[in-house]
Amino acid sequence: MAKGKKGTKKTANSSSKFIFWVIGFVAVALIAFIFLSNPSKTTKKQTIDYSGQPYIGGKSAPVSIIEFGDYKCPSCKQFGKNVIPVIQQEFVDTGKAKLYFLNDAFINVDSIRAAKFAESVYAVLGNDTFWKFHDLLYKKQPEDGKYEKIDLYDEKFLTDTLKEVARDADVKKVVGHFRAKKSDAAFQKDMDLAKKLNVTGTPTLFVNGKLFDGQTIDDLKKMVDAAAKEKGNE
Repeated sequence: MAKGKKGTKKTANSSSKFIFWVIGFVAVALIAFIFLSNPSKTTKKQTIDYSGQPYIGGKSAPVSIIEFGDYKCPSCKQFGKNVIPVIQQEFVDTGKAKLYFLNDAFINVDSIRAAKFAESVYAVLGNDTFWKFHDLLYKKQPEDGKYEKIDLYDEKFLTDTLKEVARDADVKKVVGHFRAKKSDAAFQKDMDLAKKLNVTGTPTLFVNGKLFDGQTIDDLKKMVDAAAKEKGNE
């Protein structure tokens, strides 16, 4: 959605799929998402393996929401800042849903490097530290239009960022895991799933395996409620 992909995934091609999420608080359940293009062609329910993926929410929550994102995507940053807190309040904190983050890294090599490093954080230090690192990484994303510049997110930047939320000894373990390419398989699992689901931009949401293509938080609420009901009838 924010930075679409077509063909080669080059940044020049991504601009045509730019999405800006406009958020206006009128009521608790009315937050407007304005889409300029469709994120994916996938409309039917897909089977998804959620094992080994970072998430927030209760393990027993009946609905699984996935956000596909890229750490260098500016709309993903705004989505995380403005929309994720609402999703957490409306669905996660109420026990209706779990929220997963999966990688769809396509902007440049920094996207891939950051995604793999984050996977190492999750593998070595667990879910809580992953989300701290995840949020901080988006917070540090440049706001001056330089997000497409290559090698901003080098290993030193990623390591220094992790040091803000983890002990030096733990950071060293993560760096070792990353350098040994032990996070590559987890990263590729996300990328393969994004390809299977025909995800064409970020951020893109799926609810229990179905693409969310609505335009408001109320649309999302209806989809989550329907998914919970369907799950209860299985």
